[in-house]
Amino acid sequence: MSSLPLPLGDAPQAPLAERLRPRTLDEVIGQQHLLGDGKPLRAAFESGRLHSMILWGPPGTGKTTLARMMADAFDAQFIPISAVLGGVKDIREAVERALAAQTTGRRTVVFVDEVHRFNKAQQDAFLPHVESGLFTFIGATTENPSFEVNSALLSRATVHVLKSLSEADLQTLLARARDLLGAPPLTEPAAMRLVAYADGDARRLLNAYENLVNMAGGVKEIDEPVLEKSLGEQLRRYDKGGEQFYDTISALHKAVRGSDPDASLYWFVRMLDGGVDPRYAARRMVRMASEDIGLADPRALRMTLDAAETYERLGSPEGELALAQAVVYLAMAPKSNAVYAAFNAARAFVAQDGTRAVPLRLRNAPTRLMKDLEYGKGYRYAHDEEGGFAAGERYWPDDLEGPQFYRPVERGLEIRLGEKLNELRRLNEEAKKKA
Repeated sequence: MSSLPLPLGDAPQAPLAERLRPRTLDEVIGQQHLLGDGKPLRAAFESGRLHSMILWGPPGTGKTTLARMMADAFDAQFIPISAVLGGVKDIREAVERALAAQTTGRRTVVFVDEVHRFNKAQQDAFLPHVESGLFTFIGATTENPSFEVNSALLSRATVHVLKSLSEADLQTLLARARDLLGAPPLTEPAAMRLVAYADGDARRLLNAYENLVNMAGGVKEIDEPVLEKSLGEQLRRYDKGGEQFYDTISALHKAVRGSDPDASLYWFVRMLDGGVDPRYAARRMVRMASEDIGLADPRALRMTLDAAETYERLGSPEGELALAQAVVYLAMAPKSNAVYAAFNAARAFVAQDGTRAVPLRLRNAPTRLMKDLEYGKGYRYAHDEEGGFAAGERYWPDDLEGPQFYRPVERGLEIRLGEKLNELRRLNEEAKKKA
């Protein structure tokens, strides 16, 4: 049967990540939103009520570990299946083993790693056995279960979201690894770079650290030169949190702002090639759409959001093409930072200005008392006015001569917005003269 390897225990030849795999809840690092006092998974452990679930989270966050711990805690048979290598045949064999265990009164946990890779028919094969209680189903996925797991299976399992390990979590894990290996100490800069390289992934951290210790030889201290020599090009290219990481992001932003699609693609690919999470690149692109394009082309924001959603559905590498499409669109779109500048100006003004009263005419009056207090009295409903515009109406506090924050640029859609704004201001001035 194609399946995940069974635990290797504490054998010296076992990989470091396996030797440090937690055996009890108290040994688990991170995921306190699920395992802290009174939290869902701890409650399941302590109550003795095992339930089918989907564990959704990035790589190296403990999905397999938690599934194994569940089986151990309930003295259940643990049957792991890899959705990458397995199929319906493996599911049938798991059912047979679960039936055999049932005759002895023992429960079974069937764990499916990367369950999103199973097709609909394969996922459906679990349903009757989950419903009958033959086994407890635990699926692990790095993809959004809403898109990747059948609704029928999803409705029978609770989704628990695991989070990337924090830097503090990884530092704790690194200390445990050093104690276990009896390895030389890491300098603080070297430890920080190693933790940044892991990017929230415990397995990635431990695999890199084990290789590092094996290659470091008899050094008394592991510093950055030793780190770079051992991990090589992979570490040098991707230094999350380091200067090169932020410089590359800055270069992409400036190339988009400068309307150079080729340079934008170059820096975007450099980010991917260096190991940057495409989701992070997508978030930065959404920011660019608002900061540097804004209302000159409102479609840019929708384009980047659609690209981000497409990536969530397809993952890498297929979804990266949608992000590349958005990068080129952003680079070619007309540029305006008028909204960005107006927003910052408004925030600065409000921060230094006092709290002014809302004029009575602009207040809502849902109760009789409020109407008696003249809330809303004198308000002009714009839809009832000519052209849907109440010329001369003021929407500022009565004691404030409203400043002008938004100044459209002469590019893209903002050309028309500027013309519209000028016309509305002209009508306001005419209404003031007649008043």
